[in-house]
Amino acid sequence: MLTPGAGPGLAEAFFQHIDFSGGAVAAVSGGSDSIALLVLLKHHLDRAFPAAPLLAVTVDHALRPGSGAEAAGVAAFCAARGIPHRIMVWRGEKPAQGLPAAAREARYRLLAEAAAQSGIAAIATGHTADDQAETVLMRQARGGGDGRGLAGMAPATLYDGRIWIVRPLLGVRRAALRAMLRGEGIAWAEDPTNVDKTFERPRTRAALAADEGKLHAALALAESSARARLDLGLRAAALIRANAGLPCAGLMRLAPAFAAVPDREAAIYALRILLATAGGTRFLPDQRAATALLEGIGAGPVRATLSRAVADSRRSGIFLHREGRGLPPASRVSGGSIWDGRRRITFGDAVASAVIAPLGAAAAAASTAEVAGIARSLVRRALAAEPVPRGAPGPAPSGLETIAGFAALPVAAPFLHFLSCLDLAPAGAVAALIGAAAIPPPPLRGHFGPRPCAEA
Repeated sequence: MLTPGAGPGLAEAFFQHIDFSGGAVAAVSGGSDSIALLVLLKHHLDRAFPAAPLLAVTVDHALRPGSGAEAAGVAAFCAARGIPHRIMVWRGEKPAQGLPAAAREARYRLLAEAAAQSGIAAIATGHTADDQAETVLMRQARGGGDGRGLAGMAPATLYDGRIWIVRPLLGVRRAALRAMLRGEGIAWAEDPTNVDKTFERPRTRAALAADEGKLHAALALAESSARARLDLGLRAAALIRANAGLPCAGLMRLAPAFAAVPDREAAIYALRILLATAGGTRFLPDQRAATALLEGIGAGPVRATLSRAVADSRRSGIFLHREGRGLPPASRVSGGSIWDGRRRITFGDAVASAVIAPLGAAAAAASTAEVAGIARSLVRRALAAEPVPRGAPGPAPSGLETIAGFAALPVAAPFLHFLSCLDLAPAGAVAALIGAAAIPPPPLRGHFGPRPCAEA
């Protein structure tokens, strides 16, 4: 355990802004950063939240022959300190390309599974200032994008709309954590992939090790970019709340004045968010394409498609809805599944799954649904892309059936999988617009470390 002189100060400095009253899953690989996280977190919970559960979880990616032994080593470390521990194995085939990204996806999925099974409210990871600098430099080297990614990793990220991942050590250097562990006589494992320059991150890590100034510059860039991202999100959220409405399911309407708002940067960002939500796409549309679209809307009537969404501007407003192409075919869907990136399908207790399909143009045309002030053609096109239960798969709109408890709950695709706390304002505005579930507040008190997080 930490010595009385070192432990309280360090632990309180890192964790005092985080509410761990619901417990924590600590992601522990066995490396220095995660071992330090676990030791400090155990010390903090014992003092501040003695009744809160702590579970250490090691994800064995099964990518190297020795990974199982390393996970077992973490289990032994935890057992010696009375910390519950689980090993979650990434099973199945591994992709030939994009392995680091796939491994990261699997890691968060398995950590979330462990947290849900244990009834724990938050996941803590050991990402450090060194990791942050690496992330920013890698994103900067790739170029493109809109600059939001230069904010690096957020202090807190909502995963899958249900559990917050917190990163308490983003303001701490790896060397300081290792010095603390050495002072306590605690060893750690070295992952050979961390020095394998076949991968981008180890190459970036080596470059930073040779240039301390570059690291500090990267962290300064992350800081300024995070503040700019937070500010832009707040401005975009205000525009969404002031200009956007939902005349019927699947159809958004922006006030005609939206095309001429003075804050062009925020208007373009808001439009990108709404297009991705209407189209059910995880990533926002290209900024240049969205800029051109907004300029076109300002010049006169436009009907264009971007990110699977149709933007139809008329004198009565700017309307956004899912395009009719590329909709999911009729297929069996289980309860809780995300359909077309736009709806979470649920059923009553007696039904586990059912065949779901788009309503279709023919059935929508036969609908008597009308919305005052909105062209019937717009309403029908939006409704045609909405999910309904069917008696059997097939292209025809016949065979629609009623299932007790069936609901297609709206979700905001660009914020569904990973939601940075820096994006809480626009995510909250979109959730309120489409009637999505409320976003659970992050377990952060006020400001966290060097950067603020928007309040929900």
